[in-house]
Amino acid sequence: MPDRLKRLDVVYQHSPIYFVTACTANRQNLLATEAIHTAFKNFVGSGPTYGAWVGAYVLMPDHLHLFVAIDDQRIRLPAWMKSLKGKVSSELRTAGYIPPYWQKGFFDHVLRSGESYSEKWSYVRNNPLRAGLAKSWKEWPYCGEIFDLEFHNARF
Repeated sequence: MPDRLKRLDVVYQHSPIYFVTACTANRQNLLATEAIHTAFKNFVGSGPTYGAWVGAYVLMPDHLHLFVAIDDQRIRLPAWMKSLKGKVSSELRTAGYIPPYWQKGFFDHVLRSGESYSEKWSYVRNNPLRAGLAKSWKEWPYCGEIFDLEFHNARF
């Protein structure tokens, strides 16, 4: 398998918004439960304390998508994702699931415009429909928005 592209060292945006996807190990169906959803919301709800604001998100059975604005003066995206995965892993251990829980790493993409955010969210929120898990994205209980993220233009 080819090496993953290196993460950018410098992003020329104040609190850039990232589109992030993380998958469970072996695509196990672990995430679409009330306990995991609650643990996820509790973790991301406290994010501003550490410099991370989660906007829209969808928890699918075997992966998650989220949008997060990171204050990279306070925390880096990889460290924040490690903490998020750790919190969810702790809940899974408590529920009796056997590790590993996560694929190594995650996919991230820096959004370049407000339009990009709304286009990606429109696509992502329909994941439960495409998977046959709900008839409307509003019916899927494991999605929502924690903070209203606002796109800021790059600074130079």
